[in-house]
Amino acid sequence: MTDAEPSRPRLRADARRSIDTLLTAAAEVFAESGVDAPVRQITARAGVGAGTLYRHFPQRSDLIAAVFRHEVDACADTAPALAAEHEPVEALRLWLLRFTHFIATKRGLSAALHSGDPAYDSLPAYFQLRLLPALEGLLGTAAEAGRIRTDIDPEDLLRAVGNLTLPAQDDAGHTTRMLSLLIDGLRYGSGAA
Repeated sequence: MTDAEPSRPRLRADARRSIDTLLTAAAEVFAESGVDAPVRQITARAGVGAGTLYRHFPQRSDLIAAVFRHEVDACADTAPALAAEHEPVEALRLWLLRFTHFIATKRGLSAALHSGDPAYDSLPAYFQLRLLPALEGLLGTAAEAGRIRTDIDPEDLLRAVGNLTLPAQDDAGHTTRMLSLLIDGLRYGSGAA
């Protein structure tokens, strides 16, 4: 365990499911209504009482940090499944698309995450710790298969995808189109283009 990973007490399976449901609901509500959304909106969507929320997340900053970690984990954890089910470039494309969904959630949390609250200090390191290895694995597999270039820096690629997801004026397909162009660029020079 590193400083970037908070220690977590072991929970019963039903308690873990309850927390996961709560974090998923909070991420959805935050994306729709912002991080200042009423607690009752989050608990209603999760189907739990306010006591459950406050027992696990006494401060709003605790909930916001947990939502961020939950979304990072969900994104990172899809990489092995995608790699097992798809050819290397398709697995990479699908994971980068999943990453764009994470970026959308992160933007909803942006004001809070940049507020200076010390509760969020460990989150950038957590992001790096979980997402970079997931992407490195997908890139390595695709490069070994000769399907993409071998000189791709995972951190540069995460930044590039983040920049591609900036909202375009009322164009829902913008991110998908830009991601397709980026994948084509990764193939250039690999011999698979």
